[in-house]
Amino acid sequence: MTISRVAAVDVGNDALKGMFGKLENELYIPNIIAPDLEDRPVIGIEELDKKEVLDNIHIRIHSPALEENNVIYRVGNLAAKTTNSQELDPGSSKSEEDQTLVMLFAALALDAVDTSDFRQRNDVIEANYTLGTGLPLREVKEGKDVGYRSQLLGSVHQVEFLVTPKHQGKKVNLKFDQVKVYPEGFAAYVNLVMDNDLKVINKELMDKQILIQDIGGLSTDIAVIKNRNVDDDKAQGFNLGVSESLEQIREEIRSKHGVELDSRRDVVDIITRKNDRNHIMVKGSRTNVHDITDHILLELAKKEYRFLRNVWAKNSQSEICYFIGGGSAVLKDYIKALNNKLDGFNIEFFEDEQESIWMMSNAYYKLINQFIASSKKPHEKKEEKPAAPAK
Repeated sequence: MTISRVAAVDVGNDALKGMFGKLENELYIPNIIAPDLEDRPVIGIEELDKKEVLDNIHIRIHSPALEENNVIYRVGNLAAKTTNSQELDPGSSKSEEDQTLVMLFAALALDAVDTSDFRQRNDVIEANYTLGTGLPLREVKEGKDVGYRSQLLGSVHQVEFLVTPKHQGKKVNLKFDQVKVYPEGFAAYVNLVMDNDLKVINKELMDKQILIQDIGGLSTDIAVIKNRNVDDDKAQGFNLGVSESLEQIREEIRSKHGVELDSRRDVVDIITRKNDRNHIMVKGSRTNVHDITDHILLELAKKEYRFLRNVWAKNSQSEICYFIGGGSAVLKDYIKALNNKLDGFNIEFFEDEQESIWMMSNAYYKLINQFIASSKKPHEKKEEKPAAPAK
């Protein structure tokens, strides 16, 4: 009997967050890839096995879903060290980028080699998954979830580990029994009202009209939740996220201080860390870069606040807006200050950064398990069900 393992994966612009099986395995991988232009030097196996797996993900992927097939990639922290690393560009669609699939396949393969759920034939692990994932609301409204899902289903996607600790030479054939693609705003709502056992934990919120503003790297989605549904007509997606501003900060730090930061993740760390926030080291001296970060992030916060104001004006009976996503953590102080000075909307941020970071993958885990439970009991009426379309 073929076993299908549950996977809930949020391929965020900043990082991939994945939950596998019965929550026993979590993966966090920075969303950075680098095609290998030259062969990576093969070092001794003994030395390789002393290194951290997640810092040395080196793979070849063969998949009909990819525009560029059979390419060798460095992924995550290993990619960040190269001169040709790639992060998703502002204006791009998550559902149409090879990078999204490369990150997804890499994470699933890393899970597959660490579990005993799957059979191994001729040194190849045959891995079947039931996947819950999501796309920005804008892309779902444009119907791009259909193409994204069909790319995954019905094909075999092979990941071969090259110079990767503990897994060098292993191959994984990935197949999907089911793929559910959820609108990110609705997923956030599910996470607010249900626990991991799919029990309602916030009943009073279920009957309120609420807004959820998800500020990502490449886009901003504002979901309007009414009567436990996403109001597709009222919900809006905007082609603006924090990536462009992070790149601008990175460039200004480079030109003013001569310091090269590896990735946008480094910029986020400088902005959000508790100790030495807005400081970098320049030639061994602790240097304040608040003047750079402040003016760039304030301008972005003003644009995000304008989005909120416009959507709230069209949905005047909304009771609260929850800010989620990595961009919200970056802009939290600026948006709060603007709100106190201007409209005074009832807004809320998640103070626990880990909760905010893992919110989407948590939601996909709940939704995909709810789907599995309903598939096993087709005649049993459920108290709650996801109301938004998941194609």
